[in-house]
Amino acid sequence: MDVEASVREVVGRQGRDATRLLQILIALQDRLDWLPPAAITAVAAELGLPRARVEGVAGFYSLLHGTPAGRYRIRFSDNITDRMQGSEALRKRLCHLLWTECGKTSEDGLVSIGTTSCTGMGDQGPALLVNGRAVTRLDAARIERIAELVRGGVPLDDWPAEFFRVEEGIRRRGPLLGTPFEPGSALRAAIARGRTGWGEEMARSGLRGRGGAGFATATKWQACRDAPGADKVVVCNADEGEPGTFKDRVLLAHEAERVFEGMTLAAWATGARTGFVYLRGEYRFVLDALQAVLARRRAVGLLGMGILGEAGFDFDIEIHLGAGAYVCGEETALLESLEGRRGTPRIRPPFPVTHGYLGRPTVVNNVETLALATWIALEGGAAFAATGTPRSTGTKLLSVSGDCARPGVYEFPFGVTVAEVLEECGALDTLAVQVGGASGVTLAGHEFGRRIAFEDVPSAGAFMVFDGRRDPFEIAHAFVEFFAHESCGFCTPCRIGTTLLKNDLDKLARGVGGKVDLANIEWINRLLRNASHCGLGSSAPNPVEDGLAKFRPAWERRLRSLEFEPAFDLDAALGPARRMTGRSDPGAHLDREESSQ
Repeated sequence: MDVEASVREVVGRQGRDATRLLQILIALQDRLDWLPPAAITAVAAELGLPRARVEGVAGFYSLLHGTPAGRYRIRFSDNITDRMQGSEALRKRLCHLLWTECGKTSEDGLVSIGTTSCTGMGDQGPALLVNGRAVTRLDAARIERIAELVRGGVPLDDWPAEFFRVEEGIRRRGPLLGTPFEPGSALRAAIARGRTGWGEEMARSGLRGRGGAGFATATKWQACRDAPGADKVVVCNADEGEPGTFKDRVLLAHEAERVFEGMTLAAWATGARTGFVYLRGEYRFVLDALQAVLARRRAVGLLGMGILGEAGFDFDIEIHLGAGAYVCGEETALLESLEGRRGTPRIRPPFPVTHGYLGRPTVVNNVETLALATWIALEGGAAFAATGTPRSTGTKLLSVSGDCARPGVYEFPFGVTVAEVLEECGALDTLAVQVGGASGVTLAGHEFGRRIAFEDVPSAGAFMVFDGRRDPFEIAHAFVEFFAHESCGFCTPCRIGTTLLKNDLDKLARGVGGKVDLANIEWINRLLRNASHCGLGSSAPNPVEDGLAKFRPAWERRLRSLEFEPAFDLDAALGPARRMTGRSDPGAHLDREESSQ
């Protein structure tokens, strides 16, 4: 295939716009299967950018490939709950069947098998992505069939449809998920109130952002509306990358009308004319359906010029794809990515409401936040505030996964206790619950009376259940591996600190740690929390600190001795050389070396 011709065509379709660099690279990879150096060079020339910038963007996102990755690019979800369901054994089995190794491309160039941090399928795992398409509910039989299909070179469109079926997964419905929605009804109600009246109704509701930070939505909208500049922007943050969270996936797949109408309600409040949905690359399977909903809304006057006949109410929405970067869930990193750069969080202030997308006043809201705005428009702010608690109004969607009989999405009023959620989802013998994902809080049994609310246990939506069979150390270890993998590398404390933290936990996992390592871990935790550039680094210590505080015996069992301070292990270091020379005598101490692995 002519690489330069492909680049010219793709860049032309994107309007030769450098802010669309990520979209260009995604489209090129779709066509070429990877991003060869010649393509990077040609893109830089076409856009008038330094080649280093294009290569830097291409290398930042885990779903983009700078080396050949095969016709079939298979990535297993490496989330802790997928591991608990046997994903590692299934991955090894597929590697064996296809004669390849994890992290490598097969010698015939047909397939590569690796991992991705989380596919957002925690309620129906184990799961994998093949060329960006999710395959759920993996088992031995399905792995055998996938191997046959790959070896036979069968196109994905001809694979069994049930492989790609993503179930709705709603277990408990409330006012948001349980009430039928007529497109346009919320907009008509908001327009009838006028821009000022609609803003006041939002303020009465007390709605706080559902992405985790909990900032008052009405305040954010008002700040954007009052910011200088007429060209305002609304961004829907659909980069749901927190491990164990998948409620936004459900909203996008089954309540897209509400989400898009919520964006349009935000535009009515702020005067915005431009809207973007930043859709995580792992959710690409819903893209075509979302585009169809947007087209339908344009056709009936719910998007475009003069929405619902209101002169001057001009607003439209465009979808941009992410490409695998957890840090882009942070709003300023998302904006950097949206502008065609690496997803590096910005220093604040200034804040996006005054200097956001391309320096324009910008509102960034979570998918769930925007969907809830439609409820407020239809029922009123007072009715919304009557549900939940005084400081945490309305309902909250929880993505429940792990050791429970009924994983899925649950809608509860704010203030529900952890114990009530556990009972509803059929969890037994629960040892711990991770609320809010890897960056959240680990709760032990004595804390199950605590409430899901901003004033007690805040959450972006993840609710991961671990029963008595699980090792609290392994849970924290998995989350630390996640942070080390997902660090954007911008700041030294996070780039180095997460790796050092992982190395120390790796050492404990091998059973060769000592008391000094626990002290070292606590020092690294303080460094990460106090010196990191953004929330990824400062929250990376959370699972470790909670684990040490609440499940310390599980950590101390990993130590060789509570008193011993290990130094350099000469026998372990010489083990590989002794094997190479064929030594097997007792003096080689190979048994000791192997036991330390």
